[in-house]
Amino acid sequence: MAELRVGLIGLGMMGRHHARVIREVDGLMLAAVADAAGDPHGIADGMPVLGGVRELIDEGIDMAVCAVPTGMHEEVGLALAEAGVHTLIEKPIAHSVEAGTRLVEAFAVNGVVGAVGHIERYNPALQSLRERMAAGELGEIYQIATRRQGPFPARIADVGVVKDLATHDIDLTAWLAQSEYARVSAQVTTRSGRPHEDMVAATGRLANGIITNHLVNWLSPMKERVTVVTGEKGAFVADTLAADLTFYANGVITTEWDSVANFRGVSEGNVTRFALQKREPLRVEHERFRDAVLGSANDVVTMQEGLNTLRTAEQLLSSSTAGAAV
Repeated sequence: MAELRVGLIGLGMMGRHHARVIREVDGLMLAAVADAAGDPHGIADGMPVLGGVRELIDEGIDMAVCAVPTGMHEEVGLALAEAGVHTLIEKPIAHSVEAGTRLVEAFAVNGVVGAVGHIERYNPALQSLRERMAAGELGEIYQIATRRQGPFPARIADVGVVKDLATHDIDLTAWLAQSEYARVSAQVTTRSGRPHEDMVAATGRLANGIITNHLVNWLSPMKERVTVVTGEKGAFVADTLAADLTFYANGVITTEWDSVANFRGVSEGNVTRFALQKREPLRVEHERFRDAVLGSANDVVTMQEGLNTLRTAEQLLSSSTAGAAV
């Protein structure tokens, strides 16, 4: 496999992981790194640390990873698109829908591959869950509920919990259901003294009728990453921290206890925990993006999908301000 020369801009916490994986994936070579703030984690490993995106482009790179703060995504992404550099932009796609729209248009006009780093799609538990849902193992899908809670990450400063964390759940929900959001409602609060919201409770309905529920915050002392999909045959529970997937089947045994039998609902059935091959999601994401650049596959989060997710996130914020569904 011919090696693609990769440029990495943004050498913070996510940049550190991107650099490691780029060096591990066949067909990729980390050719240049850039960050105006320097290299606090020693990512460069002897390479010069360039000052910005223009210098990165001048290194003759084939593709780039943009891991700068969200507010800089538009500036960096537009420069890379105009230079003909295929680019993976960390999520969210941009700080606003308007900026995200300009990025989508720029990558389309310049004919280069652009993708957004919604890494949860590559979690083994969610990959298996989507396949099982598509195969009809749940029958009709009723609801997708997520919980994404934990302490505040010091690396985030320019967006709130909706655009930083809830965008994971918005994207994975639409992807699992293969349907976009039609209606959302949200409540947010700010309890930590920072300028952006740090907790959101959101509900919604997808275009195909599935209802959704998302609890997301930076205020919990425990870390939780759970997706529950409930349908006519039972429920799947995906723990994406452990990459575990469990199926709780509806019961099929007839009960003789009258007070229970009279309840027209479901009963507990067998519980199955699946054995999954647990590959690192970030590595899979880079492999998929490499393949898209080479034209051999296109299993990436497209720029348009990233924009759709950001639009839904902004609608959640609009709903919380208006006190009404959007």
